[in-house]
Amino acid sequence: MVGTVKSTFSSVLPTIRAPRIRRAHLRKYSWLPDVFRLNGSIIGRIIGPVLTVTLFAAGVCYASDQGYKFVLSNSIVPLLSVVVGLILVFRNSTSYDRFWEGRKMFSSMTAHSRNMARMIWVNVGPPPIAIPTNDKGKTPGSDITHTQIRRRKIECLQLCLSFVVATKHYLRGEDGIHHADYQGILPASFARFDEVGYQTQRTSGSTTYQAASSKGTSREGSMSGRTSPDPNKTDATKRVRVKRSKQQLTDPSTPLLQNTRRSVEFHPYADEASLPLPLIIAHELSRKIYGFRRDGYLETVGPAGLNAINQMVSGFVDQMTAMERIANTPIPKSYAIHLKQCVTLYLFALPMTLAHDLGWGTVPLVTAVAFTFMGIEGIADEIEMPFGTDERDLPVDRYCQDLKEEIFYIIDRLPEGGEGFLGYDDGEGDD
Repeated sequence: MVGTVKSTFSSVLPTIRAPRIRRAHLRKYSWLPDVFRLNGSIIGRIIGPVLTVTLFAAGVCYASDQGYKFVLSNSIVPLLSVVVGLILVFRNSTSYDRFWEGRKMFSSMTAHSRNMARMIWVNVGPPPIAIPTNDKGKTPGSDITHTQIRRRKIECLQLCLSFVVATKHYLRGEDGIHHADYQGILPASFARFDEVGYQTQRTSGSTTYQAASSKGTSREGSMSGRTSPDPNKTDATKRVRVKRSKQQLTDPSTPLLQNTRRSVEFHPYADEASLPLPLIIAHELSRKIYGFRRDGYLETVGPAGLNAINQMVSGFVDQMTAMERIANTPIPKSYAIHLKQCVTLYLFALPMTLAHDLGWGTVPLVTAVAFTFMGIEGIADEIEMPFGTDERDLPVDRYCQDLKEEIFYIIDRLPEGGEGFLGYDDGEGDD
């Protein structure tokens, strides 16, 4: 009897136990959950430099106890603090501006993809033809089947999605189409891509983009006197490959820099032709739109609608170029180095100023100041490149996955243009 009561009470106890207070709820009323939080903070990045300053401050305090006096003028530290504070503010604001601009550019590219997918899915359709006499109310016929038009529209929507995914990999320096998120979204016309580049090959009325053959590559390499890039290299082609305009100026064939008069020789195969994958996708997307207009599948939107669609493709390239500017323009190394040097100088001068008056109390004070200054610089250093794979970078993978779900929802569930409408509207109204 007693055992039955105990078992019943133990089974009921979990249901009447007080609800657990979670950090998200406690955060509304107190700062403590975030004050003692380590996951997601900058502590892991700056713990080494902060401990170094702490040990130095402890050494200064120990030497002061042993009779060594460190007395610096009180006018030095305030001057350094003002300079360091201004530099840190500028550094942090510049990095966050890059982070926010990258988010705006990627959201604009996503908006272009959504709008273009909707316009193509609704407005592309069979061209309207003349209605036979006494045959009103019937949909005009067409030689092109609905399945063929639908397949071409699906390829356009896949290209819109593929451009966003390809831009993500391009900004990260990841070349090729062998990534998992390309599966199921790249049309079959994109057969193969590597660091060598593309060649167009027309097969059965369609254009297939393939990598340059090994024969052509060896011919180019033999004529230029240079070897082909490493096929195992996964860096983005246009981001890391040295351009002709960036060759070293101390080359002996460069005029005005050497005693001998030589001319600059440009070989037609000196630099292997290459093009980033997003631009290839934009080119193919423009070809698809041109094909729709040529075959009369965009008659419902007129010239203004066609121009709007082409402007969206241009918007794709504009947004990609803006994000490329952020990815290819880091904070100058000299500025970052000088900032670290100024912060280090200030933090190493601080204990020598305070040790005589505060004694061992200098150690926690210097540690707190080092944690503050180095934390600001560490945060700025992490967010200045927002397109990476770090935890505190932009969640670009999630943005692409959300867009993929939206595009496939349009393809699978939303009706196309003209579907569900009865008859053919001749523009004359009911009579």
